[in-house]
Amino acid sequence: MQRPFPLPQEDFTLKETAPRLGGGGLGGGDKLTNTYDLVEQMQYLYVRVVKAKDLPAKDVTGSCDPYVEVKLGNYKGTTRYFEKKSNPEWNQVFAFSKERIQASVVEVFVKDKDLVKDDFIGMVLFDLNEVPKRVPPDSPLAPQWYRLADRKGEKVKGELMLAVWMGTQADEAFPEAWHSDAATVPGDGLASIRSKVYLSPKLWYLRVNVIEAQDLLLNPKPGFPDVFVKVNLGGQILRTRISSSRSANPLWNEDLMLVAAEPFEEHLILSVEERTGPNKDEVLGKVVISLQNVERRLDCRVVSSRWYHLEKHLVADGEQKKEVKFASRIHLRLSLDGGYHVLDESTHYSSDLRPTAKQLWKPSIGILELGILTAQALLPMKTKDGRGTTDAYCVAKYGHKWVRTRTIIDSSNPKWNEQYTWEIFDPCTVITIGVFDNCHLQGGEKANGVTDNRIGKVRIRLSTLETDKVYTHSYPLLVLHTSGVKKMGEVQLAVRFSSSSLLNMLHTYSRPLLPKMHYLHPLTPSQLDYLRHQSTQIVSMRLSRAEPPLRKEVVEYMLDVGYHMWSMRRSKANFFRIMGVFSGLIATGKWFSQICLWKNPITTVLIHVLFVILVLYPELILPTMFLYLFLIGVWYYRWRPRKPPHMDTRLSHADTANPDELDEEFDRFPSTRPPEIIRVRYDRLRSVAGKVQTVVGDLATQGERFQSLLSWRDPRATALFLIFCLASAIVLYVTPFQVVALLTGFYVLRHPRFRHKLPSVPLNFFRRLPARTDSML
Repeated sequence: MQRPFPLPQEDFTLKETAPRLGGGGLGGGDKLTNTYDLVEQMQYLYVRVVKAKDLPAKDVTGSCDPYVEVKLGNYKGTTRYFEKKSNPEWNQVFAFSKERIQASVVEVFVKDKDLVKDDFIGMVLFDLNEVPKRVPPDSPLAPQWYRLADRKGEKVKGELMLAVWMGTQADEAFPEAWHSDAATVPGDGLASIRSKVYLSPKLWYLRVNVIEAQDLLLNPKPGFPDVFVKVNLGGQILRTRISSSRSANPLWNEDLMLVAAEPFEEHLILSVEERTGPNKDEVLGKVVISLQNVERRLDCRVVSSRWYHLEKHLVADGEQKKEVKFASRIHLRLSLDGGYHVLDESTHYSSDLRPTAKQLWKPSIGILELGILTAQALLPMKTKDGRGTTDAYCVAKYGHKWVRTRTIIDSSNPKWNEQYTWEIFDPCTVITIGVFDNCHLQGGEKANGVTDNRIGKVRIRLSTLETDKVYTHSYPLLVLHTSGVKKMGEVQLAVRFSSSSLLNMLHTYSRPLLPKMHYLHPLTPSQLDYLRHQSTQIVSMRLSRAEPPLRKEVVEYMLDVGYHMWSMRRSKANFFRIMGVFSGLIATGKWFSQICLWKNPITTVLIHVLFVILVLYPELILPTMFLYLFLIGVWYYRWRPRKPPHMDTRLSHADTANPDELDEEFDRFPSTRPPEIIRVRYDRLRSVAGKVQTVVGDLATQGERFQSLLSWRDPRATALFLIFCLASAIVLYVTPFQVVALLTGFYVLRHPRFRHKLPSVPLNFFRRLPARTDSML
């Protein structure tokens, strides 16, 4: 079947680039000295409008509603306006890209807001040739008072405090400035295009040990009561099992694990409930606990338990009313476990492995610097005014720190040139960079229900980078659609991993991957999956409440939510990955088979000589093996990877996936497809599962045959095997081991003229052994 997007394979490859980093030398070599040296310098004209004083009245009411308009050629930016204020303060910054400046004068107007036509109050002009240049770490330019002038240049009443300078994107005013690139964005949409740094909320594992309850007021009904405890924390709901002690004093002693995020906004709610019928539960009592009062622990020490009084809630006339406390109470042991790392990412490409408690953190081992330079040939993501357009921004995530670049409006080749830094605590971690299309430029209600489109994603594992080397590459942005894999463009990045101590970094390879609590008191796989899902939900909810918000669809795409869902394509890819892992063993087996068949007599004779030496001098076996591995590693050093890893369509089987398989992969859970399509997919899954079932059954059969050697299921076969074991023991007792090893090796390596094509006697004997397949229905 022909692919829907027939692109040559080289379009999906990583390309090395040579940008002018830091405004000077080329990337890809020595470490540069500039503090903002992983991006290309971009020149901007900055205008900071601070405040005004003594503005004249323009309205008939004797007041003015002032605002400032900054104009440079065809670009115009305005401040907010104040009602009836002659001494307003704005403190807003405007940034104009030097590449697009087509004027020699910057004009700053002060105007009075009016319903019909805004009145002119005064203006200040600046010649661009006289504007000073500022390069951090120079101190910010101090604003000055300027007397307003009319259009003829004559002084009028009122003064304006301004600062005007030429700078770069390294200026501290850059992130919050109004940009000339965004001149078409309305005021309420400006917040969604600014660059921003976010921090994930601090997550804790909350352990709720439900021990017992006393003096419950049970419902009078025949039989034993079915009592359980339901725990609720911000929508996370867990239940204990039904108590086996069917009485008014039930006992559970069961641990429940939940995820809590600082600041603790939700309360822990526990309710003791009794099952009174099918799908019908009645609350016997409830307790609400603030997480601020829960003890925090860093290790596995036992925290003290506590009794909590239960409260009864009644519903009367549609309103819930709380009764006073009564005699029933519940025994709990609560703790916030800071010794765990709360997993909110897939363990295959985690960016952080530290425990929650900061007291347990190890010192950092280095610094990761990322320069997000440009993107090229981005495909149009939406239609505006009858033409395709893309408003692209980047998001990078490593550890608790998320960064978001500014949005470049209506450009298929955006230039960000923004640089960010992270502390590194473990080199075996991954940084993720995603590119998105901003669909919230209108702001307000017009953007409700709209989601930002994903353009592509890049992952870079830090352990694959050499230290203190600048990697400048253009990464393909690949997205899988129901119609196939599609290249959405390329993103150009500059990456440098600097190590503060080589010994400390090498020492991390000897430490456990996760904090020790994961090994001393491990969580079950089902618990980890549930907690990871809850963690991603909490992180996406908290970040979506920031300003500008990092939206839920962006966070979930960066964290690979849903990666665990069934995919035929991914299953095939994983199968061939396993085959690739075993390919070396398979190749070694084929090579040994050729040795045994004397395909190359000289090689076979040399193997005989080596075998004899190793048998006569067994102390050389391990040194020879390790020396061989060392020589292989040194030989492969010439072909070591020179580029960071990137998304591989061939490894992922994305370029050969069947459209129906892709449609199944993108289907929601539960499925929304028609019944006939689901029936076809179910039959296909049954066919695949049948083959897997056969393989698993064959493996079980071979294992049961080994067990039947001594089980006397076949008495004759077991007797033969025992006789063989006794004879072998006697022979091996009286015969030196080296003689036995030489004879065995010569027998295995014997010449083909001494072989026959029929299976060997031990293999025939093993295949005749019984298995439990006869007992299978």
